[in-house]
Amino acid sequence: MYLKSSKKRLTLVFTNMKVAQNRALPADRLAEIALVGTRLARLRIARHMTQADAAVRAGLSRNTAYRIEKGDAGLAIGQVLRYLEAIAPGKSLLALLQEDDPAVAALEASERRQRTRRLTREEQDKLDF
Repeated sequence: MYLKSSKKRLTLVFTNMKVAQNRALPADRLAEIALVGTRLARLRIARHMTQADAAVRAGLSRNTAYRIEKGDAGLAIGQVLRYLEAIAPGKSLLALLQEDDPAVAALEASERRQRTRRLTREEQDKLDF
C-alpha cells in the first residue's frame, strides 16, 4: 500500500499484499493442517462420498474441496467446517481429529490384509527354502 498524489487529490493505492500462508506458518502448524485434510478425506471416502458431491453439499467448489483435503493453509476455517458438516453432519472438529467415526473404523478394517485360509502342507514346503 502506498500513497499516490496528484495536483487535485490524494489516492491510496493497494498493491498486491497476498501472503503465501504455506511459507508464513511453521512446519508443525502445516503438519496439523495437512492432518485435518487427510482425516477429512478419509472420512469422506469412508462415507462413500465423492469429492465433488461433498463440495456441492458444502457450497464450495471442487477445487476448494481438493485444497482442503491437501492441507492448504490459505483457506478460511469456515470453509473447512462447512466441508466437515457436509460430510458428517453434527460431527465436531475435535471428533474428526480423534477419528472415532464407525465408518472410518470399517474402512480401516477393510483395508487390512487378512489371510482367508491357512496354507496347506505342500504350499508351506514350497515356501520353505
